[in-house]
Amino acid sequence: MLTFRLSCHRFVASALLASASLTFLSSLLFAEELSPSRTSGISVPEGQIEEAVAALDSIIEDIKARSGIPGIAVAVVHGDKTIYAKGFGVRGDKNSLPITPDTVFQLASLSKAVGATAVARQVSKGVVSWDSRMKDLLPWFALSDTAVRDKLTIGDLYSHRSGLPDHAGDELEVLGFDRQTILERLRLLPLSPFRISYAYTNFGLTAAAEAVAEASGMPWSDLTEEAVFKPLGMTHTSSRYKDFVARENRAIPHVITDDGFAPLYNRQPDAQSPAGGVSSSVNDMAKWMKMVLANGGDLIRPEALQPAISPQSFSKRPNSPDERASFYGYGFIVGTDPSGRVILSHSGAFILGSATHFTMIPSLDVGIVVLSNASPVGAVESIGSSFTDIVQTGAIRRDWFSGYEPLFAAFYKPLGQTAGKPFPKAAAAMPPASYCIGLYSHPYFGTVEVREDVSGGLVLLAGPEQQVFHLEAWDGAMMVFDVDNENAPKGSRSGVRFSGGDDQAEILEVELLVYDGPARFERI
Repeated sequence: MLTFRLSCHRFVASALLASASLTFLSSLLFAEELSPSRTSGISVPEGQIEEAVAALDSIIEDIKARSGIPGIAVAVVHGDKTIYAKGFGVRGDKNSLPITPDTVFQLASLSKAVGATAVARQVSKGVVSWDSRMKDLLPWFALSDTAVRDKLTIGDLYSHRSGLPDHAGDELEVLGFDRQTILERLRLLPLSPFRISYAYTNFGLTAAAEAVAEASGMPWSDLTEEAVFKPLGMTHTSSRYKDFVARENRAIPHVITDDGFAPLYNRQPDAQSPAGGVSSSVNDMAKWMKMVLANGGDLIRPEALQPAISPQSFSKRPNSPDERASFYGYGFIVGTDPSGRVILSHSGAFILGSATHFTMIPSLDVGIVVLSNASPVGAVESIGSSFTDIVQTGAIRRDWFSGYEPLFAAFYKPLGQTAGKPFPKAAAAMPPASYCIGLYSHPYFGTVEVREDVSGGLVLLAGPEQQVFHLEAWDGAMMVFDVDNENAPKGSRSGVRFSGGDDQAEILEVELLVYDGPARFERI
């Protein structure tokens, strides 16, 4: 009896060991298929992605109506197919023609991710690597710190960790300076700590793209066409502004006014083309997303693309224990959704009339791109978030537009200490025109001129195109001028102060030309 019991125990133990071995073996097989770090917290049942697509029409129409945006185009890709592509609203031209999936929009900062895949293609071909040094590829480009200059790589600039100030060079672009001049003058700017600081810089990234173009022996606009657009059949896509304005089916930029959106300005972004100058349609962007989701497909080797879509620097550090961090790759924002899935995304915006967004979820092989012809108000991000909510959870978790809209409202706060304030009633008299008139120089902003206009008032002329800013008396030697451009929303007002010298001002300070504080120009 005892022997039988022992035998039974041995049989049960053997069975349990066999079962455990099978479980362990099964776990090993599963681990080979999907490692723990690739396992999400929420499964997506069959048909849920299709349900999200079916809900898109109503999502778009609702957010379009609430935001007032004139035109939106959206495309969704899944399983190497474009499963949704539609246009909503109008282009904004004189004939009020409808938006279609082939309508071309300015992508703004989505250009960074698109351009990063062109760099990855050159990495695949061995032309450059992400770790190629700038001083070897573009010897004339320099930063203020020699030690940084010697180490600086393409990847450092594509991940915004070079130490350059936030949006360095943008203030020169709005004055009309060309790409070469802007990149040369970045060497004059102070730097934050190298590779441990993050500051979003259009022209830092543009410098890296220029280096890749130089190594490839062709202009950047030609390189993107040869490396990405032509191979993928993106026939409505270009890195040249002249191609955008030549398209018959293109979306007209609209800006926010007191009476809604209106087509008042054009945004010419050729100077920062690698960072913001691509134009495309949602049909073309769908082809590009399919390539990225296919880990480069037949175009880019996975090991060349993976660094671009991997975290390279902190773009947003958490402010509380429960807040998720955000990271920047090379031209891509890389994050983690509440479901635990890796999210690749980017948004683009021109205050002068464009807002764009894409989100891709590699684990589900799904992506959405949303393009609009209006200043950013959070609408394109809200459409993307609502869609990915349903994809992953089966329902929209919150009113995304009510969350995003206040964040974008900060873009439209007028700049300048005197903005929105009434002119002082008990102001001191302004100095005679002869005290102010003349040429003034600054190493970064170049030469500006103060002169009398035909009405006898004073004007400030700045930039290579001699942009005219009308000066108005404020208080004594301080004057002001109104400004409305990509960097300063409507209602902005810059102070201008003249000082030094008895008969003529020796110093001119301009508040909204910022260079480590208001820019100080010295009389020539």
